Amino acid sequence: MKRFLVLCMAVILSASTYVNAQNVQLHYDIGRNCATSTVEMFRPDSFGSTFFFVDMDYSPKVYGAYWEIAREFNFWQQSRVSWLSVHVEYDGGLSNEAGSFNNAWLAGLTYSGHSKDYSKTWSLSAMYKIIPGTVDAMGRSQIHNFQITGVWNINFAKGWCDFNGFVDVWREVRAWQNTKYIFIAEPQLWVNLNKINGWDRVNLSIGSEVELSYNFVAPGFKVMPTVALKWTFE
Repeated sequence: MKRFLVLCMAVILSASTYVNAQNVQLHYDIGRNCATSTVEMFRPDSFGSTFFFVDMDYSPKVYGAYWEIAREFNFWQQSRVSWLSVHVEYDGGLSNEAGSFNNAWLAGLTYSGHSKDYSKTWSLSAMYKIIPGTVDAMGRSQIHNFQITGVWNINFAKGWCDFNGFVDVWREVRAWQNTKYIFIAEPQLWVNLNKINGWDRVNLSIGSEVELSYNFVAPGFKVMPTVALKWTFE
């Protein structure tokens, strides 16, 4: 735990070097004796929005890294179909455990919605996914795939808590693994300490994430909970 706290401070301090980083998270993976840092940004603009996150795994040295960057194009924000966007995305990474993650390029459509006060937001994306170089056990090309992604955020208890996360389901044939379909979900629950009287500038949250996966890195269904800290930048 001491190592976790030292790593936490290092990650939060180093995150200030990321341009426009919206939040930085540090998760301690219960049962695996390792940690994961996440730098995450979401920025809307008059043409849509940009989102990215970077994950790095430590044990205690870095042994894996993964990132996603996505752009939503919406030039018709004042029209009746403002809820519909064009989505493009890139995913990729490296891991000592899993080797190189296949580069993936995605394109599709996104449906987005929110409550009147924006305390609840959600989106659902349906995408064509191309994974260059992917072959099956017979050596046949399997680069053409699909992915469905759902994302949500719920702010409740008068701003004290956030419940957010994502769900991905996609097709990816792997020559080394007898599977075609992969599922991963990462729900998070946070308690926001800036709601404490006198702590309004302390943008620290404590919480937990539970990674639920099926055929993601290893075959079968896996459950991996964490304890976590998050600092949100103003």
